[in-house]
Amino acid sequence: MLLTPLVLSSWCPARVRSREVMDDIFPSPITPGTPLRTQGWEAALLSTAHEAWSSVAAVVPRSGVSGRSLHHAYSFCNKLTARYSRSFHLASSFLPAGKRRAIRALYAFCRTADNIVDTPGTDSERDLAAWRRGILSPDPPAGDLLAIAWADAHHRYCIPHRLMEQLIDGVAQDLNRARYRTFDDLAAYAYGVASTVGLMSMQIIGFSGEEAIPFAVKLGVALQLTNILRDVGEDWQMGRVYLPADELEEFGLSDADLAAGRVDARWRALMRFQIERNRRLYAEAWPGISMLHRDGQFAVAAAAELYRGILDDIESHEFDVFHRRAHLHTWRRLRMLPGLWWRARRGLSL
Repeated sequence: MLLTPLVLSSWCPARVRSREVMDDIFPSPITPGTPLRTQGWEAALLSTAHEAWSSVAAVVPRSGVSGRSLHHAYSFCNKLTARYSRSFHLASSFLPAGKRRAIRALYAFCRTADNIVDTPGTDSERDLAAWRRGILSPDPPAGDLLAIAWADAHHRYCIPHRLMEQLIDGVAQDLNRARYRTFDDLAAYAYGVASTVGLMSMQIIGFSGEEAIPFAVKLGVALQLTNILRDVGEDWQMGRVYLPADELEEFGLSDADLAAGRVDARWRALMRFQIERNRRLYAEAWPGISMLHRDGQFAVAAAAELYRGILDDIESHEFDVFHRRAHLHTWRRLRMLPGLWWRARRGLSL
C-alpha cells in the first residue's frame, strides 16, 4: 500500500493540507514523475517500507504527564543527543523548536536501543525485549524520561508503529549476526537501523507524498554505509564485520588483514570502491530533500552533507580506519553550512 497525500490526510487529520498550501510548503524543482535510479536491492526495502506505512497504530500518550515532566523528558533527549552525536545535534538545531525536540527524541530512542545491544557483560537480548515493551507502550513508565518524550513525539507526529518495530528488529540483528555475505544483505540491515530512522524523521518534518519514500530509504542506506566505513576497526574489535564478504574476497582481503589493521594497496582499492558507491547513494538520495517541508530541508541537507564529509576525511588519511576514527572538525562543519543552505534551497545536486 502506497502512502499518498490522500492517505496521509485521512490517517493524521491534524496534518491535512490543501493542494495549494502543499505546493507552497514543498516548493520543489522536481516534478512528481521524476524517476529515481534504483538498484536491485531496493525493491525489497521499498516493499518493507510501504508495509510499515500500511499498519498504523494510534498510541495515546499518558494523560497524567504534566507539562513540566514532558519538558524534563525532552531535555533528557536533547542532552543525550548532544553527548553522542555533535553532527546530528548541530544539524537538528536548524529545525523549528517542536520538530527539533521530536527529532532529538527519535535520536535518543535509536541511540538507547543501540546502546543496549552494544553493552558488554549483560543479557542484551533480555534487556532489549524489556525495553521494547516499555518504549512501545501506550502508557510509558512514569520515571522513564525517554519513553515519556517518545510517546508524546510519535503520537504528535503520527509515526507508524511498525517503523518503530522495524528499527528495534534491525538493531537486534547485531545480537545474532556479525557478517553479511553480499551488499544486498547489508542493505537490508541498513534499512532496519537507518532507513527506518529517515522515514520517521520524514514524518516529523513533513513531506509532499509517496514519491519521497524511496529517497528516504536510499539516504538511510548511504548514512549507514558511512558509519560502517568509519567504524571498521571498532566493529572488528566487537567481533563484527559489516563489509560484504564477497567484496572483501574480490579485493583479496581476509580476516587476518582486518585483524592486523593492514592498510595496503588492496585495502585502499576496496575503500575507494566503497566510498565511490557511498557517494553515489548520497547523490541519488539528494533530490528527495526538496520533497520535505521547507522548514526541514536545510537540517536534513546538513545531516547528509556532514556525514558525507566523513568520507573525505577517510580519504585524506589514506583510508586508515583502523588506527583513528574519521571525523570533521567543528570549524569545517561550520564552514560548510552557507553553501549547503544555498544548494538545499535551490534544489542543486551534490
